[in-house]
Amino acid sequence: MTRRQERLAAGRAVLTVLTALGTLAGAALAGAAPAGAARGDTRIAPGVTYREFDIQGSKGPTHAHVLSVDLTDSRVRLGLLYPGKVAARATVSRLADTQQALGGVNGDFFNISETQHPGVEATGASVGPAIADGRVLKAAVPKGQRFGPALPSGTSTRDVLGVGTDHRARLDRLTLDGSVSTPEGQFALGGLNQYALPVGSVGAFTAEWGSASRVRATCGTDGDRGAPCSTDTFEVTVTDGRVVSTADTPGSGAIAAGTTVLVGREAGAQRLRKFFTGESVQVRHRLVASTTSTPYAFAIGGYPVLRAGQPLPGLDSTAAAVRTAVGVTEGGRSVLLFALDGAPEYRSGLTVAEVADALRDLGAVDAFNLDGGGSSTLVTRSAGAGTVSVRNHPSGGAERPVANGIGVFAAG
Repeated sequence: MTRRQERLAAGRAVLTVLTALGTLAGAALAGAAPAGAARGDTRIAPGVTYREFDIQGSKGPTHAHVLSVDLTDSRVRLGLLYPGKVAARATVSRLADTQQALGGVNGDFFNISETQHPGVEATGASVGPAIADGRVLKAAVPKGQRFGPALPSGTSTRDVLGVGTDHRARLDRLTLDGSVSTPEGQFALGGLNQYALPVGSVGAFTAEWGSASRVRATCGTDGDRGAPCSTDTFEVTVTDGRVVSTADTPGSGAIAAGTTVLVGREAGAQRLRKFFTGESVQVRHRLVASTTSTPYAFAIGGYPVLRAGQPLPGLDSTAAAVRTAVGVTEGGRSVLLFALDGAPEYRSGLTVAEVADALRDLGAVDAFNLDGGGSSTLVTRSAGAGTVSVRNHPSGGAERPVANGIGVFAAG
């Protein structure tokens, strides 16, 4: 064999190896990212990589953006992106820049409009529970009061994706456990910083709520978001464990630290009318997890679409849209933040069932659907950059202000 023939043979051998490696890389995304469609991984930070690829959905081609986060890497963590108050909104890029996140996606569905209640302003507050840095921010609204598509059978507005203090991600359900106590007796608390309270209940609003009007909390019913606002309401303000004021209608404005505003509707209003200025009142609240005793450092609402490697029964397989979701892999040791592109050529999107399948193909055992459509946004921060970049194209042509999101942070 001549030297030239040896060089050609060596070149063919290298090409064979590279082709084999490419085939394996494509197989790792089988069904979700056909071989040749992926554009490679970009390292954002230790334990964090970004990739994008095409998906052929039932309604047409779409394009996915994914942030992979290794939670076993002590240099990275997940946390809640939010504007500092529950009843407020901001774009994902602004939230990420303000909180110095390495990247992130939009989060829970939220109270976006109030066309059915003239004169009542939308609060911007999210549907489900929320925990930030171990602090409980809010609980879930009644199922009939949620915004967003119909929930799959067996799911609830109390469902969350969370990361515990053990640095493991998991799907769970967080239920409000709270009470209001006076010298005359005690009764259960029906809500915490929620834009909608159960009929006949009393809800607590704290400084975490913000300055938005609390009237919306008394509108609609447990089964009908558009039902009229209650005409039987009452509000009590408690500061340092004492009643300082009362009112016949819910108010607005910032709530000071150390102050809790109790809002009652129907039977709850009747309970609060018995309170008097100067009376001793103790308000207690916490969120109780259904699957773990490990405290949550972070939790956000949405709904499950994949459990133990199996799509939930009855997932919608007809309505395709731009969507955002999260996959949990390796026993909660890593997560996949997944957002579709809203550019015109990709706007057909995926059905909820297809999202579950795509995340399973990417290795997820559990998956959780978040708000989509014009809210779907994925951002990353390049090394040395002062601001994040929006990686996908929001379907509305610009970022939509949202209630919250999932942020990727450098630990410490």
